[in-house]
Amino acid sequence: MASSNAATELPDDVDATIAPSKALVPQKSLALRLGKWFQPRTNRIIARSSRVPDVPVFADGTFPWTKKLEDNWEAIRAEALAALEDLEKVPPLATISPDHRRIAPAGRWRSFFLIGYRYREEDNCRRCPTTAALVSEVPGLNSAFFSVLVPHTHLPAHTGVSKSFLTCHLGIQVPREPGACRMRVVDRWLEWQEGKCLVFDDVYNHEVCNDSDETRIVLLIQFKRPVGPIGWIVGNAFLEAVRRSRFVQDARKGLEKWKAEKVA
Repeated sequence: MASSNAATELPDDVDATIAPSKALVPQKSLALRLGKWFQPRTNRIIARSSRVPDVPVFADGTFPWTKKLEDNWEAIRAEALAALEDLEKVPPLATISPDHRRIAPAGRWRSFFLIGYRYREEDNCRRCPTTAALVSEVPGLNSAFFSVLVPHTHLPAHTGVSKSFLTCHLGIQVPREPGACRMRVVDRWLEWQEGKCLVFDDVYNHEVCNDSDETRIVLLIQFKRPVGPIGWIVGNAFLEAVRRSRFVQDARKGLEKWKAEKVA
């Protein structure tokens, strides 16, 4: 959700996207180079091993568990709106994850995390118990958070990091103006519907536009693609490396720093 590189894509321009300490650049640069070498190779193996079609956007009902989310979307919305009542207390994604700065305009894309790369945000889960319980039932859950896009925001074209993941958006609050808030996946423009799930593969080129005067909120769920044994072994090895990488660990530290500053 193409002239701009991905936030989750491993970037070529290391110095432009990495933390300010130059002492960390060589170590992080090496990890990025290794990641860039492994990324397309693991993606090809995972695509061949996939037990669902290798398509940009999935047909409704491909993943049966989405129905339970849709059946309970009003309870999820109530928790989301309460948690997001004061957006200034919800961290911008670019603040907690500097690697997202390429596509996330300052303060315009905010994220209320329940789970991030299998790390639970316990305080947030306690504030949204119904949502936390529902997402915990998603097979292969990796991350779940309320994704907030304020009015007149554009997330430029980008791609995700691994075909091991698929992404589900449950529409929570969708601007009413037809066509004003939309997502392009490859050559197809899509619009969210409140209470409906949209599942896509974010490795395909995609971008997001909110040209309306209203805020867009979705419950974003990232989950493991169903694959055969070879894909499972390769995908899990790659994902564990990502989970332990600075990309994820820096984001965790950024979130903890944000919370500490807000409490202070």
